[in-house]
Amino acid sequence: MSDNPDRISFAGRLRNNFLTGLIICAPLAITIWLTFSFIRWADSWVKPYIPARYNPENYLNIAMPGLGMVIAILLITVIGFLGKNLIGRSIVSFGESVLHRMPLVRTVYKSLKQIFETVLKEQSTSFKKCGLIEFPSPGTWALVFISGDAKGEIAARLNDNGDELVSVFLAPTPVPTAGFLMFVPRSKIIMLDMTPEEGARLLISGGLLAPDYKPKVLQPTVVPKAVNPLPGT
Repeated sequence: MSDNPDRISFAGRLRNNFLTGLIICAPLAITIWLTFSFIRWADSWVKPYIPARYNPENYLNIAMPGLGMVIAILLITVIGFLGKNLIGRSIVSFGESVLHRMPLVRTVYKSLKQIFETVLKEQSTSFKKCGLIEFPSPGTWALVFISGDAKGEIAARLNDNGDELVSVFLAPTPVPTAGFLMFVPRSKIIMLDMTPEEGARLLISGGLLAPDYKPKVLQPTVVPKAVNPLPGT
């Protein structure tokens, strides 16, 4: 006995509609859940230290989600402003000198500070560009994130041929958080116009979510016409 084609078609359409709805709803629901979880986490850390007379919730008699996070952002901003002047730098230097005398704490502090300075430094060019390199064999291309120029001992030992080395991060699919740090000659990299965010989406989707690309059209050079000389000149 053969199956009814209409029943199979209806079941297939129902499955496709469910998968489409799942693709739409799941990222949205997870994003909302993560956002509110982070807000509640920040509030649980900050709100206990807010004096009762300065807490607006005591006067309005309503819960204000995100109040602790807003206060934390303002406090961090003020600390950053104060840390730029002479007195602030002196206080920070004194605090760091105390931490550097603690055997275990100084290792954790120095590591965390180096990570944050590398990621958040304004002059840093980390992961601001994407490129293509031939990997794992000639003729096969892989997407990489550009970290910057090679520095230190690696640059001194490998830049003998005059071609500058660039440090790139080769991420796997579909989890781009792990990968390989590679040093590639600049001439071997094809720079791309896509942003790192677009490159990450391309990797996570396995090549399905390719960003739109409009080739740059070179404007033709307009040659001015020769001006005819006036009669009698």
